Amino acid sequence: MHVPDGFFNVAVSVATGAVAAGGVAVSLRGARRELDDRTAPMAGLVAAFVFAAQMLNFPVAAGTSGHLLGGALAAVLAGPYTAVLCLSVVLIVQAFFFADGGLTALGVNITLMGLVTVAVGWWVFRLVARAMGDSRAGVVAGSFLGALVSVPASALVFTVLFWLGGNAPIELGTVAAAMGGVHVLIGIGEALITAVTVSTVLAVRPDLVYGARGRAASLLLRGADGTTERVEPAAEPAPAAGRPGPFMLGGIAVAAVLAGLVSFFASASPDGLERVAEDIGFISAATDHALGEQPLADYGEAGGIPVGVAGVIGVVVTLGVGGGLFYAVRRRREEPAKA
Repeated sequence: MHVPDGFFNVAVSVATGAVAAGGVAVSLRGARRELDDRTAPMAGLVAAFVFAAQMLNFPVAAGTSGHLLGGALAAVLAGPYTAVLCLSVVLIVQAFFFADGGLTALGVNITLMGLVTVAVGWWVFRLVARAMGDSRAGVVAGSFLGALVSVPASALVFTVLFWLGGNAPIELGTVAAAMGGVHVLIGIGEALITAVTVSTVLAVRPDLVYGARGRAASLLLRGADGTTERVEPAAEPAPAAGRPGPFMLGGIAVAAVLAGLVSFFASASPDGLERVAEDIGFISAATDHALGEQPLADYGEAGGIPVGVAGVIGVVVTLGVGGGLFYAVRRRREEPAKA
């Protein structure tokens, strides 16, 4: 659902830019409470994984595809504030390196995919997880439903914004029905990817799932004298500075394979937003991207670079930018304690 340049007027572009900037500023402060030596590398990996997964458009209907937005997934794995930063890093890298998502629409895209999906996905996740006793099944079910709801919620916010300041006349009900309908289907794919990913990480490294903190099953030790003691399982030690652990290396490898190999098999059909814009008639409002001629634009198509090579470059850039940001935020958290 990457909004191109030209869809929105100046007022909406500036307003959403301000909202996005405010959301990122709040998240920079909030992420200090979420990031530490263990979770900062995880956050960089989450950003790289979301970048790779967004390259994998999957068919949802005849002539229409969708891709992961990743807000709920990032929130469950890394925390809601850190998730906003993850999605913002991904969207900035996509806009400036790959001409994916307009530069003037960057505020719109961060608002829709970095704020709305994270907020809706996280709160639905928490409601479901709490209702199921914060069990492992509750974490997985909450991540599924949070992801499922977050995608059509973002689509409906787009509809309202376009009604308020889109550069083409539309009927609100028509676009809402079209956007909501196709993005419910995309949301099902998003929910499956999110639940499988969260379940996999829970099985391997439950201590790295932010949404499952404090929910690992404890051991109840019963002594010979009848007394009992509850013992919480210890988290695995963080790897030494400068040494990525096996999980981190494995995660980077998975992201590289998705972007470098699986991306060749992604659906070439228009995504949900593009299909709706074509069907309803406002696709002509889109304008060319200012960086559309650079070598990596459209994931290598502009420069003749294979999509897999462009994808691996994107994973490396996202991991570097995100990792640097998250380590910087973590250090800011540590500075007051040293003062």
